[in-house]
Amino acid sequence: MSQPSRPKTPDDQTVMYIRVKRNKTTYFVQCLPSETILQIKEKLQELIDQPVKDQRLILIPNQEVLDDSKSLADQKVENDAVVALTLRKDDNEFEDVNIARSNDFYQSHETEL
Repeated sequence: MSQPSRPKTPDDQTVMYIRVKRNKTTYFVQCLPSETILQIKEKLQELIDQPVKDQRLILIPNQEVLDDSKSLADQKVENDAVVALTLRKDDNEFEDVNIARSNDFYQSHETEL
């Protein structure tokens, strides 16, 4: 007799992936729902060589800036979620979200002619 499947809760330690995008680059980050945004930024630091303090993660499509101290589950970041990465610029402000979608790969991000 098979065991009944139990519902998944945010506390489950099921491995998930999030897609972190910046410009035309996508990073597939393996994580757990219990990991904090700070822990995700530490993983990204190893990939992109940018300090944690200079990274900002934004949940797409609602443009919610993710809180470093909260977990992925707390902020309703699910498996295969798309998260935008923005970096701090020289003027200490964060750059705007710039994610290339498949139909913009051949279009310039400059003003249209």
